[in-house]
This record gives sequence, C-alpha cells and structure tokens, in this order.
Amino acid sequence: MQIQENLETIKRTSNDQEMMEFWSARDLMSVLGYVTWRKFTEAIDRAKESCKVSNHFVEENFLPAPAKSSGGRPKEDYFLTRYACYLIAQNGDSRKPQIALAQTYFATQTRKQELMEQRDYEDKRLDARAKLKETEKKIESTVYSRGIKFQAEFATFKNKHIEALYGGISAAKLKKMRNIPAGRPLADFDTHVELKAKDFALAMTDYNIKDKNILGKENMNNEVIKNSKVTRETLISRGIQPEYLKPEEDLKHIEAKRNKEDRLKSKNNKLLDK
Repeated sequence: MQIQENLETIKRTSNDQEMMEFWSARDLMSVLGYVTWRKFTEAIDRAKESCKVSNHFVEENFLPAPAKSSGGRPKEDYFLTRYACYLIAQNGDSRKPQIALAQTYFATQTRKQELMEQRDYEDKRLDARAKLKETEKKIESTVYSRGIKFQAEFATFKNKHIEALYGGISAAKLKKMRNIPAGRPLADFDTHVELKAKDFALAMTDYNIKDKNILGKENMNNEVIKNSKVTRETLISRGIQPEYLKPEEDLKHIEAKRNKEDRLKSKNNKLLDK
C-alpha cells in the first residue's frame, strides 16, 4: 500500500550504537492527512494520555525535537517511536482514510517488534540458564573434593544459597509460592536477572573456596551464604527484591518450541533443495 511506503520513507534511524528507528511528527502529520499542526497536536495529546494510561513512559516515546525555524516562528516537533506513532494513529481522526490504514500498519509492525523483543529476551534467558548450569557443575565438583560427600549435603548447600538470595525462603517454599512442580528446577522459571544473580553468587563462591582453600561443609555453606547475601543486597539496592519476581515461561517449553522451529526449517530447506 502507498501509505506503508510513505511511512517507511519518512522513517529515520538514530546514529547511536542501538540504531533506534523514529519518526518526525511533522513528517507523520502530512502522511496521516493533517493540514494544520494545531489539529495534529490534539491527536498527539490524546496519544500521550493513552501512553501514560498503558504505563509507558511518555518522555521516552514522544521526545521533543529541537525547534526549527525558516525565517518565521520556530516549528515545534517530536521524535516519535513506533509505539508513539501507533498511539497517534489510534487517537487520530477516524474519518481520514490514512488513519485507518496507518492503524493497521503500526499495529502489525508493533506486534512484530514485540515478538522480536520477546524472542531476544528468551534467547538471553536460555543463554543465562546454560551458563548457570556450567557454574553449578563446576561448583559441585569443587565442593565434593573439599568435604561435601553426600547428595543430601550438596542439596543443603544449594538450599543455603537460595535462602540467602531470597531472604530466608527455602527452595521448596519458593516453588510453592510460584506454583512450580516440586520435581522441576527453580531456575527453569527464573527471570533473566535471577539467573545472572545465581550465576554470580555461585561463581564467587567457587572462586573463593579455591582461592582461600576453604575446607569442610560448614565452612563452604557459610561461604555460599555470604556471597548470596551480598548478591541479594546488590539487587535490593537497585530496587529488585528477588522473592517478589514473577515466574516466567518454562525454559523447557521454549527449548521445545525452538527445536520444533529448527526441524521445520530443516525440512523446508530440504524441500527447496529438491
């Protein structure tokens, strides 16, 4: 459609490392069929209110642009995110055919962006989970060579880590709070920040046990408690209380989806090669 081409044509890209895309409100105004800035700012104001109601930061989506002047009065403008453009289209004059077309375009593109961001976040969780597994395997080897001899003792060691990180809440109680099956690892339902925090606390513990030549299960339990408490304090200082974080989609389900996608992609590639 022509309006899609027009909206893509006026899209700009920032010069910073993140290469963020944005639109000028002045450019968008004409594409959406508005003649006067005054009328268009009414739609912008309604869009800002929608942004606020939906708990998004208005300032991050409607960034005031430097006013330009061509000899007369300086022209007000905004740099708009894709989400801001979507809200403007949703709050625009529905009698204009350009508005209806823009609504469809930005709704579709916004959904695509959301799916890309979701996939990126899932990738980060999968990577962090794999890294945590490596660290857990490493520390298991370390403690078994320095005084922990039985599986029950290692389970106690791991639970000391969880209790210290989650303000005294045991792994079993945390699973009940989050409706996680008793036989499943907590970490498969962790947020990305929890996975990184656990990895950091256990990596510090593994390093200190070796560096300080710590021996005996009690001494190693005390070491993991100290490092997990320090990690917790860091999280809380940044406004993150780990026990109140919500469980996320089971990483086993995400892995299964990815494996299915890979199989379908492989099958399609074989068909194309024939």
